[in-house]
Amino acid sequence: MVAQPYVYRRRELVEPDWTRFPGWRDVTREQWESAQWQRVHCVKNAKQLRTLLGGTVDERFYADLADDQARFATMSMLLPPQMINTMVPDAVPDTEAFYADPVRRYMLPVASDRHPVWPSHPMASRDSLHEHDMWVAEGLTHRYPTKVLAELLPTCPQYCGHCTRMDLVGNSTPSVDKLKLTLKPVDRYDAMISYLKGHPGVRDVVVSGGDVANVPWKNLESFLMRLLEITTIRDIRLATKALAGLPQHWLQPEVVEGLERVARTAARRGVNLAIHTHVNHANSLTPLVAKAAQTALEVGVRDVRNQGVLLRGVNAEAADLLDLCFALQGEAGILPYYFYMCDMIPNAEHWRVSVARATELQHDIMGYLPGYATPRIVCDVPFVGKRWVHMLTEYDRERGISYWTKNYRTSIEADDEQALDRRYPYYDPIDTLPESGQKLWREEPAAAVQ
Repeated sequence: MVAQPYVYRRRELVEPDWTRFPGWRDVTREQWESAQWQRVHCVKNAKQLRTLLGGTVDERFYADLADDQARFATMSMLLPPQMINTMVPDAVPDTEAFYADPVRRYMLPVASDRHPVWPSHPMASRDSLHEHDMWVAEGLTHRYPTKVLAELLPTCPQYCGHCTRMDLVGNSTPSVDKLKLTLKPVDRYDAMISYLKGHPGVRDVVVSGGDVANVPWKNLESFLMRLLEITTIRDIRLATKALAGLPQHWLQPEVVEGLERVARTAARRGVNLAIHTHVNHANSLTPLVAKAAQTALEVGVRDVRNQGVLLRGVNAEAADLLDLCFALQGEAGILPYYFYMCDMIPNAEHWRVSVARATELQHDIMGYLPGYATPRIVCDVPFVGKRWVHMLTEYDRERGISYWTKNYRTSIEADDEQALDRRYPYYDPIDTLPESGQKLWREEPAAAVQ
């Protein structure tokens, strides 16, 4: 019998043994499951990483890391122990295994990961989705007619190398001087609530940042309860990678009890409350992550969903995506929802895939998962928004430019009569183009864009 392209085998979740790392040999389970211990022991620099790894990784890696931090990194280092523990989960990491690890590839990038010729696409930009241009109050992006994004703060418990909000989130790096929020949190939240009260056409609020896990719980609960008092709000989504990167936070009694109060109020008022997390590889899923997701569901959160990102070297193969989706849906109780194509931010070309590749992946994962748990692969097109990858209107494969249309105006196009008649471009990574296309971008970039 001929084998199927993908063969499903159940893999139960396992918490990797953190004591395999020399720097954590004496860490107890009680310490490991403490959110405070996790936050205090985040790895923020190469010196701390050396102490943790204890000579298991050679100096070549640290030199590579230092080079990246100095020249390419758009995010500073911030890695919770929980996240690091899912790198090379079955062994003490040696140099080659650490280099090859998929979680390391996007959470701890090094210079040799970056594309040597095209580290950035010529059309890349810091705020590639123009979210800041669509602020209607500080941190409040009104991009879709009925939906807004509320960025409550500019920090996370962990920083991902490919972060689409790299212009705002985290500390400045040598290559990126970050945008700063200027209002006090209380004033920023007041302005957001005021806008939403005055715009009853908005029914859906994504509460994000940064990561809502970094908002003191009492402040987050207060903001959510204020949202729930606005009768026109019908959906609230909490965006937190910390469910996977720091599940200990979401298991703290104060947070669990507060989340239950919010969930019960939402249910009583007919509002759909969901948590959106961000897992890019099956290795990141452990029993603690599943426990955090299940606890949220038990206290009344309607759904816990995953919004991953397609990343070369991490998950841009059908088998990796299917392994991840089965682990999310079958083992962790998290619904596979979206996989975004990595946005066109600086120094991200080695992660990005072409629209053609994304379309192939959507094809290749169909039919294995239950329909409700089959994720949609989407391209977040600048000035357009999320589009399923097959929804393009034209595709120039030689130049790597796809063209897209839209069916609504963003907040910056309220008076633009032509907005719905335009075609909006999106650009493939140049190294995925045929040689003729790469040559055009090398020698005549202005002609390539036309």
